[in-house]
Amino acid sequence: MIRLEKVSRSFTVGDQQVAALRGIDLNIAAGDYVSIMGPSGSGKSTLLNLIGLLDRPSSGAYRLDGGDVTALTDEQQARVRSEKVGFVFQAFHLVPRLTAAMNIELPLILAGIPPAERKTRVAQLLENYGLTDRADHRPDQLSGGQRQRVAIARATSMHPAVLLADEPTGNLDQTTGKEVMNLLEQLVEQKVALILVTHDPALGGRAARQIHMVDGQIVRDTGRST
Repeated sequence: MIRLEKVSRSFTVGDQQVAALRGIDLNIAAGDYVSIMGPSGSGKSTLLNLIGLLDRPSSGAYRLDGGDVTALTDEQQARVRSEKVGFVFQAFHLVPRLTAAMNIELPLILAGIPPAERKTRVAQLLENYGLTDRADHRPDQLSGGQRQRVAIARATSMHPAVLLADEPTGNLDQTTGKEVMNLLEQLVEQKVALILVTHDPALGGRAARQIHMVDGQIVRDTGRST
C-alpha cells in the first residue's frame, strides 16, 4: 500500500544543506502496525510528514495504493490526504471553539459529505469512543484522554487506510495512555495501517514491526513487509 523508493529530504539551514532523510526504502501493507523510533533529529517526524503528504521528498518516489503521489499537485495531494490518511498528534490539535461533535465532523464537512451522512457518522463515532455524553463539550471542558479520543474519532471519520500517530500518549498519564493505545490498536484489526512515531521504547515495542532510525536512515527494521 505504501512504498517509498530511495526517498531523501534535505532542508536549507543558513547556507548549508541538511539531510533529514537519506535514501529511504520502505514498504508498508494494509493492516501493518509499525513503530518508528530513534533519537531526536533522526528523521522520524520528517518521514511521518512525507507519508502523510504534508511534505514532499527532495528525491525518490512515494507510491500510495499504486499511484505515484509525489507527482500530484498540492490540491491533488490534499484530496488524497483527506481520503486516505488520518492523523493523531501528541497535542491533540482540536479546534478550541468547536464542540467534540463539531471537531469530529470537520473533516467530513471539508470533504463535502452530505449533512445526513455526517450526522450518522459523527453519532456512531461518539458512541464508539464513549463520547456521546461529551458531544457538546469544547476541548477545554474535556480531560486529556477524552480529547485524544475525540482526535482519534476525527482522524477515522473518513475511514482512512493509514493512521499516523505522533507521540499520541505524550500528554497523557500512563493509564489513560494505555487506553488510547488500545483504541488505536483496534483499528489495525480493521486493516488500517497504523504508523506510530515515539521516543518511548515500551510504547514502540507494542508494534508488530519496529523501525529504528539514525541520522535520516533506517538502521533496523524488525518484521519487515515485502
